[in-house]
Amino acid sequence: MSISLEVRLLSGKTATVETGLDEDVQSLTRRAEIALGVGRGRLLDASGNILAPCTPVLEARGQAGGSLTLHVSRVQLSATCCSFAAILGDASAVTWGEAVCGSDRSAVQEQLNNVQQIQASPDAFAAILGDGSVVTWGRAYRGAQLKNVQQIQATDDAFAAILGDGSVVTWGVEALGGDSSAVQHQLLNVQHIQASRYAFAAILGDGSVVTWGHADRGGDSSAVQAQLKNVQQIQAADCAFAAILGDGSVVTWGDPAHGGDSSSVKDHLKNVQQIQSVRPRVVDGGAFAAILAEGSVVTWGHAERGGDSGAVQNQLLNVQHIQASRYVFAAILGDGSVVTWGHADRGGDSSAVQAQLKNVQQIQASSYAFAAVLGDGSVVTWGVEALGGDSSAVQHQLRNVQQIQATEHAFAAILGDGSVVTWGHVGRGGDSSAVQNQLKNVQQIQATGHSFAAILGDGSVVTWGDDDYGGDSSAAADLLETKETKVLAGARIFSIMSMAFDPEEWQTAFERFARPSFGKRFLPRAKPEADELDNEEEFNLDALLASPPPALVVTDDKKHGEEAEKHKRKKPRKTPPPLPERRDGLGRGGGPDKGGPGGVPT
Repeated sequence: MSISLEVRLLSGKTATVETGLDEDVQSLTRRAEIALGVGRGRLLDASGNILAPCTPVLEARGQAGGSLTLHVSRVQLSATCCSFAAILGDASAVTWGEAVCGSDRSAVQEQLNNVQQIQASPDAFAAILGDGSVVTWGRAYRGAQLKNVQQIQATDDAFAAILGDGSVVTWGVEALGGDSSAVQHQLLNVQHIQASRYAFAAILGDGSVVTWGHADRGGDSSAVQAQLKNVQQIQAADCAFAAILGDGSVVTWGDPAHGGDSSSVKDHLKNVQQIQSVRPRVVDGGAFAAILAEGSVVTWGHAERGGDSGAVQNQLLNVQHIQASRYVFAAILGDGSVVTWGHADRGGDSSAVQAQLKNVQQIQASSYAFAAVLGDGSVVTWGVEALGGDSSAVQHQLRNVQQIQATEHAFAAILGDGSVVTWGHVGRGGDSSAVQNQLKNVQQIQATGHSFAAILGDGSVVTWGDDDYGGDSSAAADLLETKETKVLAGARIFSIMSMAFDPEEWQTAFERFARPSFGKRFLPRAKPEADELDNEEEFNLDALLASPPPALVVTDDKKHGEEAEKHKRKKPRKTPPPLPERRDGLGRGGGPDKGGPGGVPT
């Protein structure tokens, strides 16, 4: 026996859903998602309470009081260096990318419910749940259950969580901040934590600062501890910190080659409003740039990485904002022009495009190039040409640009109509041609080191770039799909033509062939008569059932009807190699521990 229930969205859209009396809320929710044409969501009763997935339909109908609402939250993306994590509309989480860098959540999947926020380190994720507990996976080892967590920060291989009572819990590699036992008694009434790659710095309620982690790279602030009073904010470079005090002065500590020593410009650091830093590889050195109240700039650190702005100092007037790449600073002035300095061949020299840099609204940086959005929505680029500095091939498409995101070596621009234009390194996000037809109504783009992930208006996700860095999301296809007439699999939408075959056959065909092969259209070997076709009607995945597939050949969508390689399948992903030892000799691993060591090195 079945019953009909009306389910509505917050927008007011409604649908009548047929469901069996022996089914549960989870099944009802999936039916409602299909009927309403939306992604994953959660059913709420008349009082706004979330209905548990295991609740029987009859009981849910009683709780609903005749009114059920499907609440679909906006999809949120986080990224490690080579994996993505998405919080879906039903507050569950899905991951894809390189297993050792956070894409393998299998050990904690059952715990990933009611996820509110995900924080990423370069190779691990930490999720804060609705009850304030935390679930971690990736290279940072899981440990004891955490409660009432308010905020999480991460270094390269460690996490630090601020609890509701202002105390701190840390875990991960001990030498990189995973062990806070030496300062645990000082970590009281913590308001905010900032992280470099190797250390943490916590601002307490009284404006003082507590640091821990790699001593030479920001973890030891004892030399300046007496000066760290009334701290308002802290900026981090890779191996150093810079704190702005209440009187506008600055205190720095950490590796001098990365800006940890600002003594040479100390007298100039007054009335500082904001600080930016370049974050190159550790061996390269780094730098800071501070904007003063009157709009001038003071720099320090590695000279060739932006620490020396002497050549452009007389141009740095009325500076509004500074953007940084790995080796270069770019400042937007009050008149919309741009001044750059740092490594000349990697974006520090913008003279070739200087005449075009007018009315600049925002600047985005990859590791080796910059892209500036002008007031008319056009884009100007400079830096290493092959890594995003040359956008000439797509310049005619770069109109009405709303925002730009970057991997290390490529850019992706969202246009006013929701489409996307990409350029830069072809294999690292600069070529989106394989998914271009799917990049419509894009709301947001997130990036790993070598790939992009775009959230569409319907909550689905499209990915491209290096497969091993999250460009291939096929492993998460079932969870990333939308409940509309199109099927999202591996972030590529497959059009499956409706033939005169049992729908059961199509599901197995999809499972065996469509998921592993990207951008392909699947047709039966023996083409049916014209009247048997249904005008390329696209099946909804939920309407298809599993059974042996018909004989199929794979045909390229661009050369529709031409036979391609038979039954082509994607090569299985290689098993990730064992984790290499860190060059700096630091170990890995460790579980959460309040007041004790972060864990046993692996």
